[in-house]
Amino acid sequence: MNNKKKNNSTKKTWIKYGIFAIVAITLYATGLHAEVIGFAQRGLLATGLMNPDVKEIAQVRGNTTNNSKEETATTSDPIKADFSLKLIDGKGNSKSLADFKGKVIFINFWATWCPPCIAEMPSINTLNEEMGDEVVFVMLSLDQDFEKAKAFKKRKGYELPIYAPGGKLPKMYQSSAIPTTFVIDADGNLAMTHKGMADYSDPEFKKFLKSLK
Repeated sequence: MNNKKKNNSTKKTWIKYGIFAIVAITLYATGLHAEVIGFAQRGLLATGLMNPDVKEIAQVRGNTTNNSKEETATTSDPIKADFSLKLIDGKGNSKSLADFKGKVIFINFWATWCPPCIAEMPSINTLNEEMGDEVVFVMLSLDQDFEKAKAFKKRKGYELPIYAPGGKLPKMYQSSAIPTTFVIDADGNLAMTHKGMADYSDPEFKKFLKSLK
């Protein structure tokens, strides 16, 4: 009797593992695993712990701008952004980052296979909806097949402008992490680099972007 119960218990365990394996394989086969994990990671974003410290960045920038020439000798000078970055938009048109000179630019490197990218995407979409007239958004997909990125955007209903690299990435924008976000101010300076996901709909970040005009 005990052996029978043991066998039934073992059989149920294997059935559970089998169902789990089938679900996992299905998610990976369809590419939906990244979205499932990304959805789970949004809870972490809600804590704000992953967000860039824009107050500290703004303070450093303010000190650099306000100091005299003698004082700035010991302070990092603003880093000029590289506007040679080539882009291909969703319609196949070639563009350059130089087309957006004089504006605040938000550049985000992402991919459909990257859970943290998917986790932060809704906050970027919200930011775009609220500040799209004030800030240029460049969502640069690193997917090997750009069609996947376009299909993802359409399925999610995002209005974000997505691009594919139009050539080799300039050294300034080469990063070992994804997502990575760069912000360029209206004077053409690299104002912020943030590796990893963040909640970009945060009010402090919006205030930071407004200060870059």
